[in-house]
Amino acid sequence: MLDANLKSQLKAYLEKLTQPIDIIASLDDSASSAEMQALLKEIAELSDKISLIEKRDDRERKPSFALNRKGADMGVRFAGIPMGHEFTSLVLALLQVGGYPPKADEAVIEQIRGLQGEFRFETYISLSCQNCPDVVQALNLMAVLNPNVRHVMIDGALFQDEVNERQIMAVPTVFLNGEVFGQGRMTLEEIVARLDSGAAEREAAKIAQKDVFDMLIVGGGPAGAAAAIYSARKGIRTGVVAERFGGQVLDTMSIENFISVKETEGPKLVTALEQHVKSYEVDVMNNQRATGLVPGKLIEVQLASGASLKAKSVILATGARWRNLNVPGENEYRNKGVTYCPHCDGPLFKGKRVAVIGGGNSGVEAAIDLAGIVAHVTLLEFDSQLRADAVLQRKLLSLPNVTVITQAQTTEVTGDGSRVKGIRYTDRRNGESKLVELEGIFVQIGLLPNTDFLKGVVELSPRGEIEVDSHGRTSVAGVFAAGDATTTPFKQIIIAMGEGSRGALAAFDYLIRTSAPEEEAQSVAA
Repeated sequence: MLDANLKSQLKAYLEKLTQPIDIIASLDDSASSAEMQALLKEIAELSDKISLIEKRDDRERKPSFALNRKGADMGVRFAGIPMGHEFTSLVLALLQVGGYPPKADEAVIEQIRGLQGEFRFETYISLSCQNCPDVVQALNLMAVLNPNVRHVMIDGALFQDEVNERQIMAVPTVFLNGEVFGQGRMTLEEIVARLDSGAAEREAAKIAQKDVFDMLIVGGGPAGAAAAIYSARKGIRTGVVAERFGGQVLDTMSIENFISVKETEGPKLVTALEQHVKSYEVDVMNNQRATGLVPGKLIEVQLASGASLKAKSVILATGARWRNLNVPGENEYRNKGVTYCPHCDGPLFKGKRVAVIGGGNSGVEAAIDLAGIVAHVTLLEFDSQLRADAVLQRKLLSLPNVTVITQAQTTEVTGDGSRVKGIRYTDRRNGESKLVELEGIFVQIGLLPNTDFLKGVVELSPRGEIEVDSHGRTSVAGVFAAGDATTTPFKQIIIAMGEGSRGALAAFDYLIRTSAPEEEAQSVAA
């Protein structure tokens, strides 16, 4: 299953093991068990510290396997064959169970070790989901560090009966002690904070004690990361406060238009951005949502935690979020058939009927990808024609299980109370209302800027974007903005990075000009 190059890389990693590992495989006579058995045998052959034990009469999911330190039950299990995005999760689990120290903040590690109670986590994933590995890796690490924590990764495509029984229609979906704990990407810090009730208050108190920043960047996407780097290189006190570092890029499966990099994936780019930012003296405050901006000589940024930060200059790089349909039924059936990530959730709809809303590049790409998984795709576009690139349209129209409907105004998501059953739209040509029966709806109609907390403070466009000039200046002195949250056209990663860099340079110029009179006055007084 592993090619020679991957085996060579994995063998090098496994040389870092300090303690012996038992891989305990629960197998039956299925083809997927045979595939798992082959993978585990290949892994065991790469290290004399790994032993493979096969069982066929236990009560575990089949196929699945546990990773245990010799003589200990570590609580780490994979129900599925962790290839694709989850192969990294497998490698990290092997290393951590085998005694290799985790790369996590020491304070967070101590939080995990101090958790009291019993925590039995189950995470349903798809192998094409780029958000799932972060959750799987976080919970595996917690299981390694704390004997009260147990975690099993479950491939939803392999255990369809469980997916249907538990009505899972979005990944990752995490259960804790049999109850839904959360859905979507979650970081280790976020999970621990939810389990440790006092963590948020302690972090807020810590943030409130921070000194004034010369430049504070609000947002950790490409624009925010670039601004932080350009600011830190000037040698000034720089901070980044972000709800989640990486922003929308974390949800981007494939990136092909980033100059000098032929092809990459969003999470990989975010990892590189974070490493670059942290190579400078930048205070990164993650998992913090800005809720207010107070102008003044020192600009105050208020946070949802109740804490606030002050800075001499601020760069707003808050990015954007998926635009909602805003029709009856959408909120009721969110993650019950209504979803926004075809790469993540597509495998859960194997053999079913789905709709894609939106005829731009994102919508057409989603329809093309889904057509290879589901029984049928109906693409609904409000306009009279698709807006995607011609090459994508040609590919879409060549697929036999895709129906394209233009001039369709979505009016309602219908369901049976527990899951989606159809979508209703109005034919704009004649006003006739029509119903498409289906099981899943993928919304791909663009983005909305994350600027709600700025209303009445900085000047916004009718679309809610921050109005900026050629230097990234906003209507408030000392406040700059960059990226998808602004009026700058063409929402692209590379443009956001350029905007962030420009904003930092403009803000630094502002700091020089506004601090000069004070410095001169102090010199005269001396």
